[in-house]
Amino acid sequence: MTQSLKIQWPDLYQPDHCPVHVRNELDMTTAPACVWAWLTHPTLWPAWYVNASNVQMLESGGPDLQQGTRFRWKTFGVTITSTVLEYVPGKRIAWNAKGLGVDAYHAWLLQPSALGCWVLTEETQHGWLARLGNLFLPKRMHKYHQIWLEGLARKAGEGLPPVS
Repeated sequence: MTQSLKIQWPDLYQPDHCPVHVRNELDMTTAPACVWAWLTHPTLWPAWYVNASNVQMLESGGPDLQQGTRFRWKTFGVTITSTVLEYVPGKRIAWNAKGLGVDAYHAWLLQPSALGCWVLTEETQHGWLARLGNLFLPKRMHKYHQIWLEGLARKAGEGLPPVS
């Protein structure tokens, strides 16, 4: 993996310094542009990802994520507020996630592949709730991130999202 294909972790969220770290990847049979369009349109996530609900865009210029976009949503039963901290169109996106007992960093990398689009997602977490969740349900986040990737692959395979 080249440097451009590695997550660029902020110091606070380096995997070696976090009690929770998950990594998932999937090679999808669809064009990167379709994958990116669905991934960066969070108000549509609840229609195809069971672990996302109540998505609200805050101080946004539109329905799509971009550098600095703030949004609030519910995942794993916790309402969190996220800000996009890294944004390279079509290639990289990362946001933080702050809520009661959780301080996380979630990053995505996309790369064209022979199949269509290879996607990597990684997340690290701090906080008492993150530690408890990892202690009592250690594979839950990995399982749901895989469900997220598989849902993303299905939706992207249908084409671009509707224009809103």
